[in-house]
Amino acid sequence: MSTADPTTHLNAALEGRYRIERELGEGGMATVYLADDLRHERKVALKVLKPELAAVVGAERFLAEIKTTANLQHPHILPLFDSGEADSFLFYVMPHVEGESLRTKLDRERQLPVDEAVRIATDMAEALDYAHRHGVIHRDIKPGNMLIHDGQPVISDFGIALAVGTAGAGRLTETGLSVGTPHYMSPEQATGDQTVGAATDIYALGCVLYEMLVGEPPYTGSTAQAILGKIIQAKGVSAAEARTSVPPNVDAAIRKALEKLSADRFTSAQDFAAALANPSFRHGDELAAGLLDGSGAWNRLSLSLAGVAVFSSSVAGWALFRPVPDAPVTRIELTPPANFEVQNFHRGFAVSPDGRTIVFADRSGQLFQRDVGELNPEPVQGTSDAWYPFFSPDGEWVGYFDQRAAALKKARLDRGDVQTLAQIPGGTRSAGWSPDGTIVFHTSVLDGLWRVPDTGGEPEQIPNSGGPVIAWMDMLPTGEGAVGHIVGTGERQVIAVSLETGERTILLAGRHPQYVSTGHLVFSREDALWVVGFDVDRLTTSGPPAPIVRGVALESSNNHVRYAVGGDLLLYEESGSSRGPVPLWAGRDGSQEPLDPMLTGNLAATTISPDGRMVAFEYIEGAGAQEDIWVYSLDQETFSRITFGGSRNIMPFWSPDGREVAFSSNRDGLFALYSRPVNLSGDTRLMFADPDDGLYEASWTPQGDGLVFRRGSGTTTGRLDIGYSAPHPDSATVLLVETEATEQNPSLSPDGRWIAYTSNESGQAEVYVRPFPGPGGRSQISTNGGINPVWARGGRELFYFDTSDGFFTVATVQSEPAFGVVSRDALFPGDPYLIGGGDLHWDVSPDNERLLLIGAVSRPDRSSRYVGIQNLSTLLGEIVAN
Repeated sequence: MSTADPTTHLNAALEGRYRIERELGEGGMATVYLADDLRHERKVALKVLKPELAAVVGAERFLAEIKTTANLQHPHILPLFDSGEADSFLFYVMPHVEGESLRTKLDRERQLPVDEAVRIATDMAEALDYAHRHGVIHRDIKPGNMLIHDGQPVISDFGIALAVGTAGAGRLTETGLSVGTPHYMSPEQATGDQTVGAATDIYALGCVLYEMLVGEPPYTGSTAQAILGKIIQAKGVSAAEARTSVPPNVDAAIRKALEKLSADRFTSAQDFAAALANPSFRHGDELAAGLLDGSGAWNRLSLSLAGVAVFSSSVAGWALFRPVPDAPVTRIELTPPANFEVQNFHRGFAVSPDGRTIVFADRSGQLFQRDVGELNPEPVQGTSDAWYPFFSPDGEWVGYFDQRAAALKKARLDRGDVQTLAQIPGGTRSAGWSPDGTIVFHTSVLDGLWRVPDTGGEPEQIPNSGGPVIAWMDMLPTGEGAVGHIVGTGERQVIAVSLETGERTILLAGRHPQYVSTGHLVFSREDALWVVGFDVDRLTTSGPPAPIVRGVALESSNNHVRYAVGGDLLLYEESGSSRGPVPLWAGRDGSQEPLDPMLTGNLAATTISPDGRMVAFEYIEGAGAQEDIWVYSLDQETFSRITFGGSRNIMPFWSPDGREVAFSSNRDGLFALYSRPVNLSGDTRLMFADPDDGLYEASWTPQGDGLVFRRGSGTTTGRLDIGYSAPHPDSATVLLVETEATEQNPSLSPDGRWIAYTSNESGQAEVYVRPFPGPGGRSQISTNGGINPVWARGGRELFYFDTSDGFFTVATVQSEPAFGVVSRDALFPGDPYLIGGGDLHWDVSPDNERLLLIGAVSRPDRSSRYVGIQNLSTLLGEIVAN
């Protein structure tokens, strides 16, 4: 071979597969060439391992190890197209990205705007988190391996360092070769530790973010040895010290990512991303700073007197300054004892300010108190005919309305001392108890809001509080304002009221607001509880509201929800009504389990996120049958709404990385495909619209570079076909299956090589599979009628509904040497599940052992069940942050 002309030799070795155009650059491990992929007619980046590295690693082991990275599919990870050996060359092939590397960008601009740098780092962290959860560590994160394409970053060479490091383990150091770039090497890499994990990539990403902000890596030196020495021994760095515009939480996140001990860094790249987005995140020394000045809990004198003790316990003391993890959200069931009737709580209930005690009344109006941890309630002596109890700020007293005596009363919980505070004509439902000893209430007879001292006296009307009736008052902790909702004006509206002036501020549509000490308002809409940020001083909300839980019981007379908040506990009564189809897990043996006992509603299409942690579904509500897309978190047992009315939003589907939920919507006329981030960090965007007909039953390709869908509703073009397009508004439809028959239910295999669908070309609906995107013939999967194919994770099985025997069926398939069915197994009957077209789509669990189906079953009456959500502040923080 002529070493002077490696391109000629390489072209000869790759003849018929790739044609080298020119060299693009050279890195520490490989030389990069721009090449033509002759088989697929596309430009690719072909990377050839350095000869000395290839000799150490060996072809067989390198190619075996690199296969582990081939299935990584993430929008911020450059996929691996191919790899192989050709005449002593070890090569691997990736897409050719039009753009530049982050290294080139930094060489030109040196420092990036803070927002841009954080965005790039966040995207990279999410890509790393995805890879780490799939067992792949990059090991060589650096600006040169990050490409910027259309403003979006992607990581290249993912897993190459792993393949090199694993295949050549024990031999690299013998030749002086190492995996990793000195400036971005973690301390464990710098010391030669071969056991590296996610913390190694997190450290490198921290270095890259530091460089994007400051203009140089955290540790520099004239030689590689000098750099590695600083990485191991030098004290920590601060981006904020070098650039004052860096926010404290970003600086804290970088410092945590760059900790010397891997155990002291973030436990996951996702945690790193979360810290970058959390303005209150702090780490390390800055947490102790408040203790070291005169305004802290200790002053300088007490520190000097305790100096020896502080020094001797420095290790233990440091642990106290580390962020305390949020308490986990837990749910408890609080069912009234057997001798209590269902109507017990219908007179209202209250939770104490510390969240430990519940007060409610039996049918006679006798008040009872119950500790959350106890089974049986204790009577509050001296109470009768009590309605709608409420607690004093110190939790020692409970106020209530005695409807028979038309009086406002209070009772001491520990000894039943009952006192009448004021006579109140007419009925009333709520009151608030101010820290200054004032009780504010409303009445159905007297206009406006009224107040009375908690020692008793003549009620006084709050000035200018007349007008539409204000109900369900809750006092704010300042004592200067209250929240409630107005009635008698059509749609209920949550308002804030100044108790000094009586001025009302309409906040949003809803009912039954209650202030939570975390700076939020909880309120209701229909049978759901929602949360929104709230500034107690300005009496204004912040950010969009988000749902907490659905299926809260409504009083039949007035649609008031039954819930109460106290301390860190939310207590509510579950709805006992049957509200239509419900989502159910169905095991292969036919066993049945609700997706969540508290999930109610008229649900249709369901789809599970790629990581199996969330479910998107179509929810139909209201008299107008409005359809919207919601997401349910299996981890947090919470709901979030993706679309907000104004059109039909149906048939959701997930992006490959699980960050977006896409759906069909007719918001602009014909049904088209739209997408929105699941955390609502961005607006809804149009992905693709066909000018000739509507688009339905869509899915992303595994690589995220295309959309597969059913085109046609049977009303415009007169038929239904299967189409494909790039996810861009200016793209065009490519019809994959176009016949005079009806084709629908497209489902792509996990590797993107095959598309399953339903067609009635034979005279009845059957399930078929074709190569994607083609060419090639079709294979029939069902034998005597079948619909709704759904691939199992892994692609070895295809589930469908057999219309001949009415059973859910699974076909085991093979793709080599040719596609075919190995076996078919009937699983369980379709009854009582709803089986149909795309509107009733279903999905398969990540472990392939359960189907998520819509069940046409009646829900049992559960009106006597009360659910408590403990550590509510953690839940609200998670919901609002998302």
